[in-house]
Amino acid sequence: MHYSSLDALIKEAAVVLAKGPIAMIMVEDDVEIDTTLRHHLQAGFEVVLALMPKVFDLPADLRESVVRVDYNMSAEGAMETAVNAVNDAAAGQWLYYCFNAEYLFHPFCETRSVVEMLAFHTEERRHAMLAYVVDLYAEDLHQHPDAVSLDQAHLDRSGYYALARKDDTEDAHPKERQLDFFGGLRWRYEEHVPATRRKIDRIALFRAKKGLRLRWDHTFSDEEYNTFACPWHHNITAAICSFRTAKALKSNPGSTFDIETFKWHNSAPFEWHSRQLLDLGLMEPGQWF
Repeated sequence: MHYSSLDALIKEAAVVLAKGPIAMIMVEDDVEIDTTLRHHLQAGFEVVLALMPKVFDLPADLRESVVRVDYNMSAEGAMETAVNAVNDAAAGQWLYYCFNAEYLFHPFCETRSVVEMLAFHTEERRHAMLAYVVDLYAEDLHQHPDAVSLDQAHLDRSGYYALARKDDTEDAHPKERQLDFFGGLRWRYEEHVPATRRKIDRIALFRAKKGLRLRWDHTFSDEEYNTFACPWHHNITAAICSFRTAKALKSNPGSTFDIETFKWHNSAPFEWHSRQLLDLGLMEPGQWF
């Protein structure tokens, strides 16, 4: 299915977006588009939207299984505009969003689908789920100058931390059950990353409702959506394993020549398995066993 614009999709939302969960894959360049889409189809999403420029092509099998929407991701506010539009059109459905060369992992995802996980999360009276964006990078940047390699992917096994998220009052009180999380390449190369872009937390899975608004910093207008857990116990968290920061650091003229390798003493090969992420504390199952 192919729509010429986001507006054209929204006009048929009653049919296309009638069943969730729905994944929105925002395509910024031509890197790993097909693997990103296939990964999220296999995760169990009922609908996978590919919001992408007209110039990019899709393999024949994906044209049949993915809902393609012509969309310019380089426009100002493209991410939040798309997410908010789909949110209003699909109220009540679970939504997920990420970019190309990003891959969602959740606890036990090898044997349990995203539908099962969200069913449990809903029973826990939760309407949003925190995800950590875990940076991936190629082992050899001479062989892979764009820093992307599925076969040689590495991640940082330590260096992650959290700070209290403050409100906008004069005394800047900490917000209840909200933290700003940091780590990965944005922390190690912070001199090349604006301070407002260094967080690695993202409310990537959420229950759509009319009037809800995603902001540019990956937080929502409803503060309860931004919490990492409910008041009475820990909840499930997920991980988005992402080449996006590595790509940006190697494509930016201001940083590419300063980086010969992303590897350091705390690098480890990425195993493409939820157990590794659970063992490293990069997501947790909460009460879901």
